[in-house]
Amino acid sequence: MNVGAKVALAVAAAAVCVAGVIGVLVHRITADDQLATARSDLDRQLVSAAHDVAAGAGTGARTDPPGLPGPVARAVRGNVRVTFLQAGDEPVLWAATRISDRRVLVLSRSYAPEERSLAALDRTLLATGAAATLPVSLAGLVLGLRMGRRATAAARTAERIAEGALDARVRPSGRDEIARLAVSVDTMADALGARLEAERRVTADIAHELRTPVAGLSAAVGLLPPGRATELVTRGVRNLRGLVEDVLEVARMDAQVAAVDTEQREVSAMARRAVADLDEVRVRIATDAVVATDPRRVERVLTNLAGNALRHGGLPVEVLVDGPVVRVRDHGPGFPPDLLAVLQSSGPQRFRTGSSTGGTGLGLTIATGQARLLGARLTFRNHPEGGAEAELRLPTE
Repeated sequence: MNVGAKVALAVAAAAVCVAGVIGVLVHRITADDQLATARSDLDRQLVSAAHDVAAGAGTGARTDPPGLPGPVARAVRGNVRVTFLQAGDEPVLWAATRISDRRVLVLSRSYAPEERSLAALDRTLLATGAAATLPVSLAGLVLGLRMGRRATAAARTAERIAEGALDARVRPSGRDEIARLAVSVDTMADALGARLEAERRVTADIAHELRTPVAGLSAAVGLLPPGRATELVTRGVRNLRGLVEDVLEVARMDAQVAAVDTEQREVSAMARRAVADLDEVRVRIATDAVVATDPRRVERVLTNLAGNALRHGGLPVEVLVDGPVVRVRDHGPGFPPDLLAVLQSSGPQRFRTGSSTGGTGLGLTIATGQARLLGARLTFRNHPEGGAEAELRLPTE
């Protein structure tokens, strides 16, 4: 149940409670007042009748009537003038007093008119309470829906920001707590955008600054004499050049300047080319498909996924093509729980692998960014039979 519904129910419940309490109080006060008035009137009539009896005049009171209620009889025996309401289907109000040692003077009348009047009052109170509760409940519903919409808008904007839409804003209105929440979300988005932009600029600047000296190193390595030391230097320079290119690729995707060149290609052909230089990776074709996509970016995604599986997983590493879906699976220990939670929620974080073997963590970041550019869906999980599995689902339209 959302906030709007809860507010509406709370307002409606409060209105019903207030109407109920007021109704009960009015009923109780009216009933007590009616009974007190009726008793007072009947007692005055009894006193007047007693004076008439003493003067020998006629009266409408009865003397020693049969069927006198027990409480009245007991009170009169104690020389108490009493009034008593006998409840039942036909309520009767009694008044009695002793006029001699053996005689009791009694007046009685039906209390039904007062009961009918009280019942009519209850019906009026019920109708009035319902009439008052309905507009209050509607007002509470409108207020609750408005609050719910504002809270939902803030939540959806926060979700869009978490997904990478840093230009999303709530645009708050009002001065209540929801408005403060909206202001906080917008402020958070501004601060996050500024930090990410600074990070992107630093990343791009570092990559560009490193590109020239790395190119010089690559040229200088070719002049070294053959030998073990030269092989080590060559491998190191090649790894460094690949890292710089990865950082530049991330910077281009962050700046949203990467272009997508779409072609009709077989998924199996792209998968085989992607792992052609990875001897330990096996490609299996369940069903093939032809999709319109950017083959270079698809191959880059699959190469990064397979390379990540080789570095951090266990052999054998398999690439399964099932139509527009490609699954890359290793047979290692699988993704660590904390890394898997990050991959399934916000996606890979650059410079973080979650693996004890180290690494820069750019492979999955680039793969996710390339998949986003292609309009594809990249998901990660631990396979039920063991090992980590990444699934790339290419768009078919």
